[in-house]
Amino acid sequence: MSAPVSYTVLENAIGVLFRDKELLLQALVHRSAARESRAHGNNERLEFLGDAVLELVTTEYLFRISTKPEGELTNWRSALVQGSHLADVARELKLGEYLFMSRGEEASDGRNKQSTLANALEALIGAIYLDRGFEVAQEFCLEFILQDLTKLLAAGKDKDEKSMFQEIVQDKVGVTPHYEVIEEDGPDHDKHFTSAVFIGEEKVAQGTGNSKQRAEQAAAKEALIVKGWK
Repeated sequence: MSAPVSYTVLENAIGVLFRDKELLLQALVHRSAARESRAHGNNERLEFLGDAVLELVTTEYLFRISTKPEGELTNWRSALVQGSHLADVARELKLGEYLFMSRGEEASDGRNKQSTLANALEALIGAIYLDRGFEVAQEFCLEFILQDLTKLLAAGKDKDEKSMFQEIVQDKVGVTPHYEVIEEDGPDHDKHFTSAVFIGEEKVAQGTGNSKQRAEQAAAKEALIVKGWK
């Protein structure tokens, strides 16, 4: 299904003029778009690359701007690259309007799904890196993603609920909580997991997400509320 907006508008919005338009197109093809995927490939490989580029850019940026210890910088990096933040950036760029996807995916509000938008933004970073090099990809990340650090820290987005829950449980009970996937559903390109967190044999809470890690984070967040520790 064709995206409804000219790619020139997107290039102007991000300040990057692609030499190879096919790379830009590939970054915007969701896996559900079978016809476009056959012609151009979907954006999963570019997402894989873009994720690595973003992590390197973010790590170097934080290393240069702060002398905080490794653990704190790791939490800052997590806040910057977490799916919810990347999806918000993608929405600001109206990235969902440019995506190729199946009619069924679009009908299920696919253009606004957090995972789809976050993945597309990472794929875009991968495409910029291949087409224009590391410095241009770095500039893009600095302008649209990393500049939100102060705002994210003020909102407490650097707080990792899973780590927080583990520290509290170890302090209060003397054991380490563990997680189990209790359900997974959805097609391969849009998997959803439900994970439960346990203290010993006690099932404290459960949460869902589009990856096991995010499901565990959601479970830990709910467990903090259930226990009255947040």
